[in-house]
Amino acid sequence: MKPRPAVYMLIAALMASSAPALAGTISAPAAVRSAPDTVLVTWSDSDPVDVYVADKANQPISKARLVSSADGDGRHEFATGSAARPYFLLRDTKTGSVVPVAERLIALDKGSNFRDIGGYSTMDGKHVRWGMIYRSGGTPLLTDADVARLTPLVVDMVDLRSSEERVLAPTRLDGVRYSAVGYSMTKISNLGAATTAGPGQSYRAFPTTLAPHLKLIFANLLQNKGPLVYNCTAGQDRTGFTTAMILSVLGVSRSQILQDYHLSTTYRHPENEMPVFDKAIQASNPVAGFFAQYQSTSAGKTPSPLFTPDKVPYLDIAFQEIESKWGSVDNYLSQAVGLSAVDRARLRAVYLEQY
Repeated sequence: MKPRPAVYMLIAALMASSAPALAGTISAPAAVRSAPDTVLVTWSDSDPVDVYVADKANQPISKARLVSSADGDGRHEFATGSAARPYFLLRDTKTGSVVPVAERLIALDKGSNFRDIGGYSTMDGKHVRWGMIYRSGGTPLLTDADVARLTPLVVDMVDLRSSEERVLAPTRLDGVRYSAVGYSMTKISNLGAATTAGPGQSYRAFPTTLAPHLKLIFANLLQNKGPLVYNCTAGQDRTGFTTAMILSVLGVSRSQILQDYHLSTTYRHPENEMPVFDKAIQASNPVAGFFAQYQSTSAGKTPSPLFTPDKVPYLDIAFQEIESKWGSVDNYLSQAVGLSAVDRARLRAVYLEQY
């Protein structure tokens, strides 16, 4: 997958301009792949900043390497070389305050929408830890280089796809603990209307259909055995709902949850999410036929914005379903998923940090 430097540079510029610089305060940190072997790190601060690079998430600054000293222009280009995935620590030279940042998108040759949900701020002033929780589209077409790049990053993988999807397009990600919950694609899609049926009904079904998957994901996160990735085929709908539940537990605002949700329109590569099925398989397998029909449409080639015709985010339909049936996300997670208040506090303790 070739990086799209213009898109990433625009994202970095928007993030860098989103907040004014205050004395001793590093704001709007961002890291984007500006070239295949270069990461552009940007920030805003009235003071000079030391830029450190670390090989692992949450590595202390004493173990990191200084790559730019007293940098006052708010940007640093880092040549990645052999680094599997660099993490950056920005230190204000006057106050000593340290802010971590990493690339949100993991650039892959044949992947789609594989990204880190770290860095988002919570309503009580903390931030989601980088390098702990990843979301992704399907991974059946990963190259050997992609597999080598991803294997050091994650320990557990929870596949949100249906039984049919997992048989038709098994993941190529090796060396991780893999788990899934069996269900039929017919639970979330009208296979006879692949090009005309809107996704609204699927989103209404997500709180019920995906409750077993959420139980599995939250159990993994509570055990804290290592970084986790979860995925569906596009990495936007089922994965978007799952991400919304995780970020809600961690105290991230609804506006930021929707911001993350809509990044799929930029970061998806539909051509890498499913193989092309031959006519014989399409004729004998309704799910293969469904995806073949989808691949033939414009939406199967270029991601569509995730809004209803009335400009309502599809994810809001799932939130409305939860609030209608359970009253709140916390009630839903408690009653349908079995996540207690103690569990939620534990998750915030493990996956949030103060800076």
